[in-house]
Amino acid sequence: MKEKEIERLNALKKEEIEFYKKGIKLIAGIDEAGRGPLAGPVVVACAIMPENSMIEGVNDSKKISEKKREKIYEEIINEALSYGVGIINQTEIDEINILQATKKGLTIAIKEAEEKLMQKNLGKPEVILVDALTKIDTDGIPYKSIIHGDAISYSIACASIIAKVTRDRIMRQWDKVYPQYGFEAHKGYGTAKHIQAIKEYGPCPLHRKTFITHFI
Repeated sequence: MKEKEIERLNALKKEEIEFYKKGIKLIAGIDEAGRGPLAGPVVVACAIMPENSMIEGVNDSKKISEKKREKIYEEIINEALSYGVGIINQTEIDEINILQATKKGLTIAIKEAEEKLMQKNLGKPEVILVDALTKIDTDGIPYKSIIHGDAISYSIACASIIAKVTRDRIMRQWDKVYPQYGFEAHKGYGTAKHIQAIKEYGPCPLHRKTFITHFI
């Protein structure tokens, strides 16, 4: 790995390093993918990485190409001490709203990651770093909310990649069921082609009814 990349990753781990200095090792980074799309689920991921983790290319998932994200995703889940994923579908998003759906996904992701830690006899997450969300249920685990956390925390960036890749894979599968909407290309986001398809074909069961009222 080039020296410049090592420097970048060390800078990205600034938040984590402060906790490591205090003896806190089990840091859970949390991020989501899919709060804004017109269709499909919101996916929340939790990643707990080893203290010495330095995976080349880890960054805010939006700054990484799809092909590169897939490769880094595999490295993250292979190296992680633990990880978890919470998936809340479009029906539930319509019922409870996107913010509450995201918070519910977060709770599921933390619980799954915690259970995997327990199976390895590693204990419980000691602190949670989360991208922007506040007033969340962490079952008593202290948390720190960081604005643009996926760009300034290694753990959150790892979680953002898990969430994004997981959601993209889901949307690629749905594209085979509803090819007329182009989910493979835009993953459910409100592109001009997607909006045009909704107007032409009407919504499908994957669409969030509360998100597309202006287009139907």
